[in-house]
Amino acid sequence: MNIENMEVNFLKALAHPIRLKIVKKLSLETLCVCELNEDIEFSQSNLSQHLKILTDAHILEKTRDGSRINYSIRNKSVLDLVKIVHQIIMDDIITLQQEIRS
Repeated sequence: MNIENMEVNFLKALAHPIRLKIVKKLSLETLCVCELNEDIEFSQSNLSQHLKILTDAHILEKTRDGSRINYSIRNKSVLDLVKIVHQIIMDDIITLQQEIRS
C-alpha cells in the first residue's frame, strides 16, 4: 500500500461520527471496551467494528490486561488533527453567524 492510500484510509477512519466520538473519548484516557460502551448508544459488536477500523488505520492501539482489552490513541498527533478540524468548523460557524447579522 502506498503512502497516499494509507493517508486516505486514516482520514476515512476518522470520518465517521461514532469513530470520532471514540477518539475524543480516548483523548482523555485509556479505556476498555466495557468503559467505551457505557455511554454510547449502540451494541458492543458495532463498537467492536468501529474499534477495529480505528486500530487497522493505526489510530488506536489495543493492549490486553487479563480478560480486558484496553484501547488508547496510538499517536497523540491525531488529537492535534481533530482539534484543527474542530477549530476550522468553529471559525466557519462564527463567520456564518456574522454574515447573518450583517
